[in-house]
Amino acid sequence: MTYRITRPGKHSLILETPVMNAAGMLGFGDSYRDLINYEKLGAFVTNPITYSPRAPANGTRIVPLEAGVLIHTGLPNPGLSKVLSTYRTLWERLGVPIIAHIVLNNPEEIRRCIQAFDREESGDAVELGLNDELSTAEAQWYVKAARDGAEKPLLVRLPFGASMDMAKAVIDGGADAMVACSAPRGTARDQSGKLVAGRVYSPTIKPLILRYVGQLARRSSIPVIGAGGIHSVQDARDYLDAGAVAVQVDSAVWSAPKLFETISRELGGLGFTQSMDTPDNWDGD
Repeated sequence: MTYRITRPGKHSLILETPVMNAAGMLGFGDSYRDLINYEKLGAFVTNPITYSPRAPANGTRIVPLEAGVLIHTGLPNPGLSKVLSTYRTLWERLGVPIIAHIVLNNPEEIRRCIQAFDREESGDAVELGLNDELSTAEAQWYVKAARDGAEKPLLVRLPFGASMDMAKAVIDGGADAMVACSAPRGTARDQSGKLVAGRVYSPTIKPLILRYVGQLARRSSIPVIGAGGIHSVQDARDYLDAGAVAVQVDSAVWSAPKLFETISRELGGLGFTQSMDTPDNWDGD
């Protein structure tokens, strides 16, 4: 059984299992290779990539929470050209589709990134990460800029809490699929007593994002991929039951790297739909 995770078309992205990593969890493919069989994944999503190099964030980067972790990285990466020259051979050997997670700065850099990756034989699709502060109009503008420069499938990762209007704008901009969603932002105090801002990764965010995925799946004309708080096979099943076509696993990989293989084995070849007797509360308060 195969899974089409983007809208139909000449360059649809089709996976053998509906399970992949979330951006930022497995580096550029060189991390966890001794612990994870990448061929068991449906696709590999790269660390965030920017057109120009970015240095790591200063100060505290990880703050443990009671039920999760807060992370502030600054999205460090060597820049598009260096990423491609360093990792293209590795990507060709991983044995799964490669999805490049591109971080937007401005429309011109987005076009350059997309066009460069479009020429890469080692890459199969782009995932565009939208900034949390974008307006609906800006989101559509950036997605259209990316779409105009690409032939390969374009996935768009929505910010946590993005409105249905923004989702519609992303669809109208030309996205082939939506990833729901980025981890929420939060603030926590580190061991030195300093308040640190970052993204929160925790099993506790799953109920919030699961509801959102259900809403999107019911209203969207393109496929929706669920991401957030997956720490078990049942968590992944819940997303598929809610209407997602696939899932992305995030921080669980750091404590249980074999979870990917377990979820892929359990979900591969199976289809899930929301039970008819499940209360339809996706649009409720």
